[in-house]
Amino acid sequence: MIRVQIVDDHALVREGLALILAARPDIEVAGQYASGPELLAAGTEADVVLLDLYLPGIDGLAVLRRLRERPAPPRVLMLTTVGRPREIREALASGADGFMLKDSSGDELAAAVRAAADGVTALSPSAAAALTAKGEEGLTRREQDVLALLAEGLSNRDIAARLRLAERTVKVHVGNVLAKLGVTTRTQAALAAARRR
Repeated sequence: MIRVQIVDDHALVREGLALILAARPDIEVAGQYASGPELLAAGTEADVVLLDLYLPGIDGLAVLRRLRERPAPPRVLMLTTVGRPREIREALASGADGFMLKDSSGDELAAAVRAAADGVTALSPSAAAALTAKGEEGLTRREQDVLALLAEGLSNRDIAARLRLAERTVKVHVGNVLAKLGVTTRTQAALAAARRR
């Protein structure tokens, strides 16, 4: 059973999210909170925290950073109405395990909660589109080739062999791809490439 805590300053949104998630047989709603301080005071006894980006007092990113300082932090899915690429990148760089927009379906939300609980980065389709539309414009042709092979799960050594490059050169390209996409891991880059397709 995946235990989820929900943090959103709008009661209707909180209650709606709770109903959607509680209807899944493998997800249990462990608490609902109107602000970051409420969650932090209550403690995190959940596997996943669904955390609104814009909260009164302490915003979602500040709450995320405080959660990351805890000895055994929960997985955190950020949630907002409008996902700007800069905010999505900042959330992922701050340790978010995913980013969902409120235009997501109940099934997408439940799938993201399951993915986060399993340690897999989860982005809603519209969040991934916002992230990749901005970032991929700046990729060189070679970086696009590297990204495509990253999405296939190839290692730097395998990419180097496929593209007939030195492994050190591939490492530089991978670093550039991550920086330009505003992500921190190969998995996040691969997810961005998959969403683009």
